[in-house]
Amino acid sequence: MERSTRQRDAIKAVIDAAQRPLLPQEILESAQTQVAGLGMATVYRNLKSLVEANSLTVVSLPGEIPRYESTGHAHHHHFHCTGCDKVFDVHHCPGDLLDIAPNGFTVERHELTLYGKCDACGAAPRP
Repeated sequence: MERSTRQRDAIKAVIDAAQRPLLPQEILESAQTQVAGLGMATVYRNLKSLVEANSLTVVSLPGEIPRYESTGHAHHHHFHCTGCDKVFDVHHCPGDLLDIAPNGFTVERHELTLYGKCDACGAAPRP
């Protein structure tokens, strides 16, 4: 494990506080309030190190820049807001998906991403 630095500590603190997956640019902007002069190359270098140390997990959505969240979350899914482009954790799961898998196939894991508008972007209220 690499030694702790102000930059790495600030990056990890930003991700932990967000409680949702963050883009590198979001991490940079928030961490710069703690570490003046922090640059994108330093953010990426530390993200790579934190992923290798199993402190962060990469959240990959199709066609999107990878986002990062803290490890240790229970099984969960994501909601991608098409208004603000933020991604939020969804802690509900449809459960066993064996019924929709082709006959004879074995489901080992699954990922689910919901798309729509978050409450801040004006999602219509549920009936």
